[in-house]
Amino acid sequence: MPTCVLRRKPPACRGAELVAVSREASNARFIAFVGLTTIALDQLSKAWAVAALDDRSIEVLWKLRLHLTTNTGFAFSSGQGLGPLLGLVAAFVIILLWKMRARFSSRHGVISLGLVLGGACGNLTDRLFRDPGWGRGAVVDFIDFRFWPVFNLADAAIVVGVILLGATTWSEQRRTLRDA
Repeated sequence: MPTCVLRRKPPACRGAELVAVSREASNARFIAFVGLTTIALDQLSKAWAVAALDDRSIEVLWKLRLHLTTNTGFAFSSGQGLGPLLGLVAAFVIILLWKMRARFSSRHGVISLGLVLGGACGNLTDRLFRDPGWGRGAVVDFIDFRFWPVFNLADAAIVVGVILLGATTWSEQRRTLRDA
């Protein structure tokens, strides 16, 4: 697979010849776009939840309700009070995944990495800036199925991203073995 694609120079350059554009740079921009979109949607939904669900729950459908809770721990509300440590671990994972971005070349891999990074950054944002204070903040959760722990859009993005990433990696490995 080529590492570069060709495209026309922008009109301001007044040329029609083709110039090389790094696919890696294009993938990094798309990962950043997916990640930033995920962060924005997550933070907007949390702001809405804090404002609208402070004193009530909304019954949506069957077991699904929107119910405001906060979590200073990690998955399934375990590890309460470990917010600062979890924030450091999340920051390390975010940096590590961003440095590994060049390994993801397929569109599905790029999207999944953007979802995981965006979800992790969304929850890290809560830990850094929400009450009770810098680095000890509680993550806002509001999607409640009543038979599963309450979660938010960032959590959903991480889960979907990891599942998509696993499926993409498995598919690419099978294709490589079949072509070998």
